Amino acid sequence: MTFELSRRGLLGVFAATSVAAAPVMANAFGIIRGAGDYRRIRMYSGRTGESIDTVYWVEGKYIRDALNEINVLMRDWRTGQVIGIDPRTIDVAAASHRLLQTNEPYMMLSGYRSPKTNAMLRARSSGVARNSLHTKGKAADLRLKSRSVGQMYKAAMTCKAGGVGKYTRSNFVHMDCGPIRNWGG
Repeated sequence: MTFELSRRGLLGVFAATSVAAAPVMANAFGIIRGAGDYRRIRMYSGRTGESIDTVYWVEGKYIRDALNEINVLMRDWRTGQVIGIDPRTIDVAAASHRLLQTNEPYMMLSGYRSPKTNAMLRARSSGVARNSLHTKGKAADLRLKSRSVGQMYKAAMTCKAGGVGKYTRSNFVHMDCGPIRNWGG
């Protein structure tokens, strides 16, 4: 007998367990390394108005359809180009979000950037890296209304899973799955 459960079915199953599965600060590193039964991301694009609230990882396996939806949401909104976002970037954002203990979705300011978009932004600002991890689908710039940049920064730093940049004046935190490093702190 074969049993197939749709993604919607999975969401229903896990909705009832979300409160019990919420980790505490001490478990932050475990979240990244596979602790827990599922991973969820809540996010919307401040540029397109599109949003996502999805379980993208269940019991050690990424859900391809959910990752595809994330890829579309995090596309370069200027060019429409979609690439595969590195799931580790989503893991860092999701783990940080859970540590912040909020149901508010992230506002994504920037996900993937095409080389053309990155060059244009770099010409306008000295804060844009020439070889930005955004151009490789390995970074996201995120904001929450209910949490300060400092709180978001500390949560992402607790994960010890990539780069974290604090942009207080612009009110966002950069999270990536590159080498562990930080700036703006």
